[in-house]
Amino acid sequence: MKIQRAYKTELKPNNKQRTLLLKHCGVSRFAYNWGLNRKENIYTINQLPIPHIKYPTAIDLHRELNKLKKTDYQWMYEVSKCSPQEALRDLDDAYIRFFRCQAKHPKFKSKKKGVGSFRLTGIIKVNSKMVQLPRMGKIRLKESGYLPHDTHILSATISEKCGRWFVSIQVEENITVPINNNPVVGVDLCVSDKIAHCSDNIIFPNPRPLRQLEHKKKRIQREVSRRKKGSNNRRKSVRKLQKIEMKIANIRRDIQHKATTILAKNKSVIGMEDLNVSGMMKNHNLAKSVSDAGIGEFYRQMEYKTTWYGSKLITADRFYPSSKTCSRCGYIHKDLILSDRVFVCPVCNFMIDRDLNASVNLERFAISSMENLNACQSREVSFPSGKVLDNEAGNEYHIGDVLNG
Repeated sequence: MKIQRAYKTELKPNNKQRTLLLKHCGVSRFAYNWGLNRKENIYTINQLPIPHIKYPTAIDLHRELNKLKKTDYQWMYEVSKCSPQEALRDLDDAYIRFFRCQAKHPKFKSKKKGVGSFRLTGIIKVNSKMVQLPRMGKIRLKESGYLPHDTHILSATISEKCGRWFVSIQVEENITVPINNNPVVGVDLCVSDKIAHCSDNIIFPNPRPLRQLEHKKKRIQREVSRRKKGSNNRRKSVRKLQKIEMKIANIRRDIQHKATTILAKNKSVIGMEDLNVSGMMKNHNLAKSVSDAGIGEFYRQMEYKTTWYGSKLITADRFYPSSKTCSRCGYIHKDLILSDRVFVCPVCNFMIDRDLNASVNLERFAISSMENLNACQSREVSFPSGKVLDNEAGNEYHIGDVLNG
């Protein structure tokens, strides 16, 4: 099976290479803003994407920008031509999503919100200790032996965070999808002290990095607001704030990748619910917990990892009552509210943890869906006993222990 995969690692550039990286980011940002200004003028005049009006594509804008290089923008010759070219292609994709009502109107990029990133194509070579990029030569890597060097490289994206430079190599490689005969599982995504609760009572804990570092982040934010704009002290405080935000993102990404990899490898069919994440974010009582858990990213990773490891992802409709349905008798408890963490069936008096009850229902939904799709043999679902199961009574598996066997 042929797939496209990205490998990201940190660079170790010298001062000359760091300056050249900043120039590439600046040219990419300038080309994006210049193309957005050209397209915005046409869109403002016509107000709507009229079919007979020709809007300039990325190729048209790049040809026009190349003509201006000789007169007005000669400093653009210092960087690779791929940097502005790929930025204009990104602008094209942004306008396509906007016309399809999939995203908002593209906005101008500002250096105040970060240095940004740029993408390069062409001849890109990788070995165990360095990567060779167009117009920049060989740049050392902080982590040796991670990037693949025997596959077809499509592009390289260089980005900056907190003064640290990273490269993401997109490659095209062939993988062998294994035959996955592992059991079926239902997964209920949570926003509390656990990120996911499985139907076999395996719990993936949620470190809640934003909640843990929220006090420190607020203190540094007050420090930034009290500094004089444009001063060196304000720049130092902003850098400290960026490090805190990067630490929060890294902790969240680590738990998501480990949890999704364990599920995709060890389960053959995974039943999950298609949650309305954007709608949940509009609820001010849940917005912080939903963003801290990263439910949307968890679901996105499950989609492509299940194809890698031979498993299947079955999604229930967002209106499927997984939490309100009794996993024993099938009664739908319509009066169940979010604060009820224990499900009590008013018909059969069955008591069970709310998240475990939802995961068992999702497992049953996944089995029935597979039977309807390819007439596979069903297996008997063992339901928990009629007693309350809280987080302490359940089997909480630490991800490091599961990965180590």
